Amino acid sequence: MDIRETFASNLRRLRDQKDLSQEELAFRAKIDRTYVSALERGVYSATITMVEKLATVLGVTPSSMLEKPARPAAKKKV
Repeated sequence: MDIRETFASNLRRLRDQKDLSQEELAFRAKIDRTYVSALERGVYSATITMVEKLATVLGVTPSSMLEKPARPAAKKKV
């Protein structure tokens, strides 16, 4: 997973956790909804300024939006 895919995945996950639509996130960040969609699909790379803006709206640190997700723990056999 490259950094764009990581950001896209984290953006969608964090937006869903806050129960925000793309439209609401875009409104709060003062950007276009189609741009949020494109970021979540990995079509565009976000600028560092945009990462900060979206992180602020989502209530997280900018660096957390760029962290690769932890690998899920292996399931134990029963």
